[in-house]
Amino acid sequence: MGLRDRLDRWFASWRRNPSLGQRGESFAARFLKKQGYRILARSDRQRWGEIDVIALDGTTIVFVEVKTRRSHEKGHPADAVDEAKQRRLTRLALVYLKQHGLLEHSVRFDVVAITWSAERQTPQIQHYRHAFEATGGGSCFS
Repeated sequence: MGLRDRLDRWFASWRRNPSLGQRGESFAARFLKKQGYRILARSDRQRWGEIDVIALDGTTIVFVEVKTRRSHEKGHPADAVDEAKQRRLTRLALVYLKQHGLLEHSVRFDVVAITWSAERQTPQIQHYRHAFEATGGGSCFS
C-alpha cells in the first residue's frame, strides 16, 4: 500500500470519526446559528494558528474560541483560553480583518465552553460573550 492510499484511508477515517474538538466546534456553530449569529468561517487557518468560528452578530464580527472537554477534571474548558491564547487570537483576528478589508467593523471575542462526557448524547454548553479584550501589540480594535 502506497503513501497515497494510506493518506486516503486516514482521511476517510478522520471524516467518519471526528475528534471531540471537531464535534464541539460543529455543535458550537449550530448553537450560535440558533442564537441568530451568521457563521462567516469555521476553522480559519492562518500562519500562527486557527480561529475556530468567525461569526456576525448584528454588525459585530465575533471571533469565537471553542474549548471542548470530557470533564472538568483538569479545569473548566474556558480556563484553557489563557493570556497567551488571547494574544494569539488577537493577532489571528487582525490578520483576518486585514485580509478581508474589515478593519472598520466592531469586533468581539467570545468563548464557547463545552463539556461532553462519554455518557451524554448532548453536551453542556456555556457561551461567554465579550470573554476578553484584544490583547498584545496588535490590539487596535474598537
